[in-house]
Amino acid sequence: MKTVWEKYDESSLNKLMAFNEGYKKYISVCKTERECVAEGIRLAKQYGFKDLKDCIAGGVSLHTGDKVYYDNKGKDLVLFAIGNEPLETGMNILGAHIDSPRLDLKQHPLYEDKGIALLKTHYYGGVKKYQWVAMPLAMHGVVCKKDGTCVNVVIGEDPDDPVLGITDLLPHLAAGQMEKPAAKIIEGEEMNITFGTIPAKEEEKDAVKAAILTSLKEKYGIEEDDFMSAELEMVPAGPARDYGLDRSMVMGYGQDDRVCGYTSLMALLDGGCQEKTTCCVLVDKEEVGSIGATGMHSMFFETAVMELMELCGGYSALNIRRCFNNSNMLSSDVSAAFDPTFPQVNEPMNTAYMGKGICINKYTGSRGKGGCNDANPEFIAKIRDVFEKEDIAFQSGELGKVDCGGGGTIAYIVAQYNMNVIDSGVPVLSMHAPWEITSKLDIYETYKAYMAFISKM
Repeated sequence: MKTVWEKYDESSLNKLMAFNEGYKKYISVCKTERECVAEGIRLAKQYGFKDLKDCIAGGVSLHTGDKVYYDNKGKDLVLFAIGNEPLETGMNILGAHIDSPRLDLKQHPLYEDKGIALLKTHYYGGVKKYQWVAMPLAMHGVVCKKDGTCVNVVIGEDPDDPVLGITDLLPHLAAGQMEKPAAKIIEGEEMNITFGTIPAKEEEKDAVKAAILTSLKEKYGIEEDDFMSAELEMVPAGPARDYGLDRSMVMGYGQDDRVCGYTSLMALLDGGCQEKTTCCVLVDKEEVGSIGATGMHSMFFETAVMELMELCGGYSALNIRRCFNNSNMLSSDVSAAFDPTFPQVNEPMNTAYMGKGICINKYTGSRGKGGCNDANPEFIAKIRDVFEKEDIAFQSGELGKVDCGGGGTIAYIVAQYNMNVIDSGVPVLSMHAPWEITSKLDIYETYKAYMAFISKM
């Protein structure tokens, strides 16, 4: 099977590799949605973006050429580059989610059992629980105290840091465990983080837990009760790495969907201002149904666009509807790459392959297209035309055979605004595993595709 690598000369190959170095740094640092937002704002400011909330507070009018960002609760980020055309003529939007499967600490996580301090967790998103045991994990997150201060926590990423993890049974004693179905090999309540074993001196009860609490107090200034208002996530420890002897792939945590989040972000930053206003929206909570105040079902995105339109001098209830009605969006989300080790779940004519570029999915959903968006063919034809004229490597696919399962994205949610939207993104191997695999070529072609979309649609 031919891939797209053959079309790259030395110069373009160097650009591809350089782009992926930036991407690897991004996903090595950004392992939570909060970290993605903070890094996105940092990069946006380097490109001259201003805080939309500051503009609102100062009554600053916005005009063609202005670039602003909108931060929603530190977990969603919307960026706008204002174009020449009025907003009611629509925007070209790139939308990705920046949350990923992980283990969250419970609100009362810390306990001691037989001289070992442990932390209770609740898994987030669709995980194979057995994949998360017996491997090094890091803790990322924030602890918010009653006085209003918030403490950022990262343990396990610096080479001098300790790592954490979940123990597993030795095979010598695991006969009963190995007879369980895969979904039950490790139960949710068995996913407890080993946290320490040295007891505090002169403590008679839970001496190890007491020592842990003393350490947390000294290093972070937090008490046990502060776990109630914490958001602490357990993620795979360590940086993203080149994968494969030829270094053609990236192995990293959270590539679903931060690979599309990063390529969308960089396409908007590098694309500058176009005829139409361009937008990148990076959202939380997709892995659990896009719910809550920071999920795509929330009205934060609509609020951000309304605020933008107000400062551009043309807000009305009708104009905001016209804006959405005339907008085009790529729901920037990953596809399942064909895995030759497990070919039985794919229909070869309609699946995504590594090294063949960005994959567009007319629909996702499951079985009878349940929960899908199902993009209009007229919109797909326009995208095909743009990609072909801009020499973008692209393919189409769907998430496995018809009756094998399925999945969803944010596409069906934004489609409620009556805008054109389709899923498009990077094919991924080992999706939702602690370490996921992508092709560097697909990553770079996806970035180019997003650039073409915002500038040519």
